[in-house]
Amino acid sequence: MTSKNYAGIDLGSNSCKLLICDENGRALCVKNYPTRLAEGMYKENKITPEAFERGQQCFFDCRQLLDKYNVSPQNLRAITTAACRMAANGREFVKKIYDESHIRLEIIDGREEALLNLKGAAEHVRGKSKYLIVYDLGGGSTEVTLAANTDNPEILQTISIPWGARNASEAFNLVEYSEEAGDRLRVEVDGYLDDFLTKADLAAHSDICFVATSSTPLRLVSMIRGFGDYNRERADGLKMSRQEMDEAIDGLLRARREELAQNPYIGDKRSYIFIAACVIFRRIYERLGISELTASLKSAKDGIVAELIARDRKEG
Repeated sequence: MTSKNYAGIDLGSNSCKLLICDENGRALCVKNYPTRLAEGMYKENKITPEAFERGQQCFFDCRQLLDKYNVSPQNLRAITTAACRMAANGREFVKKIYDESHIRLEIIDGREEALLNLKGAAEHVRGKSKYLIVYDLGGGSTEVTLAANTDNPEILQTISIPWGARNASEAFNLVEYSEEAGDRLRVEVDGYLDDFLTKADLAAHSDICFVATSSTPLRLVSMIRGFGDYNRERADGLKMSRQEMDEAIDGLLRARREELAQNPYIGDKRSYIFIAACVIFRRIYERLGISELTASLKSAKDGIVAELIARDRKEG
């Protein structure tokens, strides 16, 4: 009997992540493409021609890998999030990708995005607390989710903040830090967190593990642990304290863009958006009262593959 392979694709505002696994959930191929889909989108609310081209090349590469590993259409799910949700030409982009690669991109809402991230990230802390909060800081939005920490996590409260590293950097002119621009972004984020905190009532859910996905926490862990460069696989599942995060971010906020570009944990491309990411990331852990959190490489793509495998096992 031929074994089945499964794939999840998560196209975000800054990168596209591909995961291909066998029927036992063993990773066969993991890719991360710097598509920067939302770069330059803020002014006209459109995906630019340059971003279109990067996206097309990314999905050409994904198609080659899906064929190499014999992933059938029914064992693939490809999603796209904030950039395509918000862009005036988002659906045009989705159609172009399908026409050229025969990969059907599904534009999902913030709640579905939060659920998939939750299913992927929960692996690190399953059974370690009664509840968990996962927050995923993307390029164009940030999802914060409270859930019961069970084998099949149930969302109790979630919020999608329409600001991420890429669009906040462009909108608030935060390539380099200024107190005034940082304050304006914090006020924006606070508006959404106020609503989340009121509805989530964290005082009634005191036994909580905190998990943060995306490259921001993974880069901070790499920096705090002194790896020498950004190593997301090595950082996956490691913890950081509030004090460690504060000290690392304080140093980054004082840096010039050129210094960030030379930082082995950030690099040139990420240097344009990392300050905005730090402002959002820190504001969330401050407002949630987090003293320690786990950084996770596992996110929506892992949640997708887990769902596909569970579907087939259930169907027998």
